Amino acid sequence: MPVRSRPRPPAPPPAAVERRPQLSVSRTRAGSVWTVVGVAVVVLALLVVFLLQNTEPVAVSFLGAHGTAPLALMLLIAGVGVAVIALTIGFLRSESQRRRRDGAHRRVAPTSRRVL
Repeated sequence: MPVRSRPRPPAPPPAAVERRPQLSVSRTRAGSVWTVVGVAVVVLALLVVFLLQNTEPVAVSFLGAHGTAPLALMLLIAGVGVAVIALTIGFLRSESQRRRRDGAHRRVAPTSRRVL
């Protein structure tokens, strides 16, 4: 003879289910700054380790000048040079876009001159 299980009680209606409010943490400027600072500290620590591991001298020739310098120093100078060039290009591009945007606003703005 098969065994019958007890009937299950009906599920509560959806309105009766207790819902917890979701905790959402809004992103703040200070939080973003701390995130950037944390990433910068990690990158700086990795850079220091890299510099300490690459101290052997290398021959350097640049625009007719010849000499030796630590490999880490030469790579650091090259990286800073690339960063300066990239930041300069980005700055010039954003300034160009700002000028174009501001110039477009000036041309579109209605004039309040009366023609006599």
